[in-house]
Amino acid sequence: MALNLIFPQLLNGLQYGVLLFLLAAGLTLVFGIMSFVNLAHGSLYMMGAYFAATAYGLTSSFTFAIVAAVGGCIALGFVLEKLAVSRLYSRDHLDHVLATFGMVLFFNEIVRIVWGPQPYFLPVPPFLDSTVNLFGISYPAYRFAIIVVGLLVAVGSYLLMHRTRLGMLIRAGASNPKMIGALGINIKLLNALLFSLGAGLAGLAGVMASPILSIQSGMGEPVLITALVVIVIGGIGSVSGAFYAALIVGIADTLGRAFLPMLLRETMSREIANAAGPALASMLVYVLMAIVLAIRPQGLFTPWRN
Repeated sequence: MALNLIFPQLLNGLQYGVLLFLLAAGLTLVFGIMSFVNLAHGSLYMMGAYFAATAYGLTSSFTFAIVAAVGGCIALGFVLEKLAVSRLYSRDHLDHVLATFGMVLFFNEIVRIVWGPQPYFLPVPPFLDSTVNLFGISYPAYRFAIIVVGLLVAVGSYLLMHRTRLGMLIRAGASNPKMIGALGINIKLLNALLFSLGAGLAGLAGVMASPILSIQSGMGEPVLITALVVIVIGGIGSVSGAFYAALIVGIADTLGRAFLPMLLRETMSREIANAAGPALASMLVYVLMAIVLAIRPQGLFTPWRN
């Protein structure tokens, strides 16, 4: 009975964690490596969800929805980088915050104008609208697919950063952009590609989350805060750190929401326990971040550039 209760919640925490990683990976590339504070990253996640919903409405193809979300966000990220972000690299972080916060407001209004205030819903693809048997326990196939996609992206990110020439240039450009420029590398194009890659990962997170969440204006802000917690815990600039920290945060948050109310019912009324449990579970993540900052300010996983 205990296994039937705990194991599905562990899988839910893993699924939530890999979704956080998809968002945090792009954010840590831009924030940790390019030293650009991008509050609009959550808006790119939201735009990916809306691109996917629109593509699915036109084609009824979930595959095309993924292509539209990722491709649309890559293109949008490239345009944003060229028109606005590239002008802010040399500015103070406060200017980054103010400019990207303005982008958040802009995108929230754009989706209200184009798609309206009503929420959208993206159905689970038919070939994943079932369950899989894991050690005798049935688990939704789509949620398991999210886990698989997240793990594949994690492996792909590692190979990109550590086994390819592009990854080498990205790491070198983050450490000494002037030297890279002197060697004939187009550092402006490199930054644009990196920002676009982060935007594409945000779009992928948006489309993968759409069948389990409602698509609506402002959906990117809450998850952006959690993604920031993830990269602080894992280590700013460390993609592998973002992966492990996302799993820690996802599992801690899920298990806390599932079991804290049950534990609190032993000492207080059911109504109070049901109200206090999820709130305390949400606080656990920030308490964990505070502990990590106090003990190891650089994060649990030292970034490669250190």
